[in-house]
Order: sequence, then structure tokens, then C-alpha cells
Amino acid sequence: MFSKSECSIIEKAIAEAELNCSGEIRVHIDKKCPGDVIESAIHTFHRLSMQNTQLRNGVLFYIASESHKFAVIGDVGINEKVGNNFWEDVSAEIETNFRNGNFVEGLTNGILRCGEKLKEFFPYQSDDINELPNTVSFGD
Repeated sequence: MFSKSECSIIEKAIAEAELNCSGEIRVHIDKKCPGDVIESAIHTFHRLSMQNTQLRNGVLFYIASESHKFAVIGDVGINEKVGNNFWEDVSAEIETNFRNGNFVEGLTNGILRCGEKLKEFFPYQSDDINELPNTVSFGD
């Protein structure tokens, strides 16, 4: 779905979003998602050990390219702060971009928006470490 250079743009957006917060953002791409996309995203979230961040403030952008499905989910720490409406708004913005063929732009805008929200509730700390890799991961 994304070329090497497009993945680099996405990874730079993740790094930028994480600069001012202690949150962790990941992007994972599978080819297919035969079932419920939220269930697949939750399964992937745990498989990537995203629940192990100190403040439980990880965010996963899950995409099933051939199934034309995606989900944006957060761990309990961020969910307690933002509520479901935030994830729905981010997803709606991404979906609009995806429908117009703007895959990289839609994803990077969503990532940066999540970074701003994470900054609001989980600002950067001087002892902050990058707990999870910023690289795009791929499944099946």
C-alpha cells in the first residue's frame, strides 16, 4: 500500500507527533481483515506490546489495505482522557482523505492530530524515552 518513501514520510510524522508528548504512536498494515476491524486492531495492539507503555498512552493506526478497512485505537490511559468522539473524528478525517486517494496525507494528518491530543494530556517529560519503534510494521 505504501512505498518505501511513503513509509518514511509516515515515520517522520510519527517522530514529529511524539516530539512534544510522552505518547507512543504506531502504524500497522495488514493486507486483509476478514472480521471486525476493531477486533483486529486490538489483537495487533497487543501483539505489538503497545499495552506495555508506562502511561498506557499508545495509539495504533491499523490498516487492512486489500479489505479497505482501518481503525484508530488508543490504550486505556489516553482513552480515559479523550473519549470515543475523538477517535471517531480522527477516523472520519482519515476516511475522507482515503476516499479521495490521499492515503499518506490522511494518515499523516491523523498521526499529527493524535500527537497534539497526546501533548495536551501527556506532555513531554525530560526523562521521556521512545518506548516503541516509529517504523511502519506489516503483517500478512
